[in-house]
Amino acid sequence: MTKLSVNVNKIATLRNSRGGNVPNLIKVVQDIESFGAQGITVHPRPDERHIRYQDARKLKEVVTTEYNIEGNPIQKFIDLVLDVKPTQVTLVPDAEDAITSNAGWDTLKHRDFLIEVIATFKQKQIRTSIFVDPDVKMVEGAVQTGADRIELYTESYAEAYGKGNLKGIDPFIKAAKTANKLELGINAGHDLSLDNIEFFKEHIPNLLEVSIGHALICESLYFGLDNVVKMYLNKLK
Repeated sequence: MTKLSVNVNKIATLRNSRGGNVPNLIKVVQDIESFGAQGITVHPRPDERHIRYQDARKLKEVVTTEYNIEGNPIQKFIDLVLDVKPTQVTLVPDAEDAITSNAGWDTLKHRDFLIEVIATFKQKQIRTSIFVDPDVKMVEGAVQTGADRIELYTESYAEAYGKGNLKGIDPFIKAAKTANKLELGINAGHDLSLDNIEFFKEHIPNLLEVSIGHALICESLYFGLDNVVKMYLNKLK
């Protein structure tokens, strides 16, 4: 079964919009795990507009499933991850002013940098994953960095699927087969939803984990958080 890691950035965004501590991020995370999620993901950004660095540290004391911290490996982020020691760190090349992640790594151009950063994390026994586009060359480059996994950037798939274009899955299948051949673990995330997750799961061999935040929280407005987590788990079986 593919594991579901719930990205709770949007919970923090809602809390921050009014100040105070409503909703209580810690309680929501505990509830999400009790509903059956097998992981929690946070993506702190330098401006701390949603998840704060302090949140990432506090959650380490609470999360009982897998804990994934993702972000651009600037020095402040590297220091945070080394301090918290999550289950997994996912490296994402997003600009400081980016609204959301919008591209994967060029693993060839940035190979030396990624090798150095990943080695630092692996010395602390932190599993490493690299955010990549569904490009065979980028997957082949990822294995040279020493990463344990890749996270396939799925926005193009979600957009194509929403338009009824099922061929949008094809580059992801090719990338996944390459990763399997190179013994790289496969995660996926970005714009995956209840509408498109099952088709993706069925066609990607050995998909280990999906990280879902925005869609899951939006869907929960209608169906409730408990129900939505269970709906995802059912589709990922």
